[in-house]
Amino acid sequence: MIQRLNGWLRRLPVWAVWLGGMIPLALLVWDTMTGGLGVDPVRDIEHRLGRTALYFLLATLAVTPLLRLMRLNLMRFRQALGLICFAYASCHLLAWVVFDMGFLWAQMLRDIVKRPYLVFGMLAFAMLLALAVTSNRFSIRRLGVTWRVLHRLIYPAAVLAVLHWVWALKVWEAWPLAILGAILVLLCLRLRVLAGISLVPGRSGSGG
Repeated sequence: MIQRLNGWLRRLPVWAVWLGGMIPLALLVWDTMTGGLGVDPVRDIEHRLGRTALYFLLATLAVTPLLRLMRLNLMRFRQALGLICFAYASCHLLAWVVFDMGFLWAQMLRDIVKRPYLVFGMLAFAMLLALAVTSNRFSIRRLGVTWRVLHRLIYPAAVLAVLHWVWALKVWEAWPLAILGAILVLLCLRLRVLAGISLVPGRSGSGG
């Protein structure tokens, strides 16, 4: 079953992932144009963009564990998933800057200092920016081993991003906590690999 699925995935073009990644944005634009948002449209736009970024971040994190645990090979799509995540994170930040803050830079700085969840969000975005900028073959060749170390920032970025979401909601909701739990599980799996503990019986762990 997995082999057949991997065969189908090998035939799936990467552009199809990009096309699928545009669907949440298209739905958001449609809801905005047709009045399908809630009583606070700006909040809904920001939150939907942020949640979508986090979902694609979770999908990016899951690629390696799925390969190691289930032999499901999604490695061809990992870069696209990561860049789609960054695109939604950028739109999320831009929506906050434009719609919420109205380009009031001084007010933005005061809010960031005053609200810790904004600090978490900005730190997560800075890490994702570093990953996006170096997600190309030139950077891989130029940075060498450093590239692999740099791209481990995806794990603290994910934790900071979900904490930003949970804290911004100001209430303990089940779904954000479930996403946080999933990210922590993926982080623990990654730490096991880095520690040399195999995820698959009979094999020793390795980085990657």
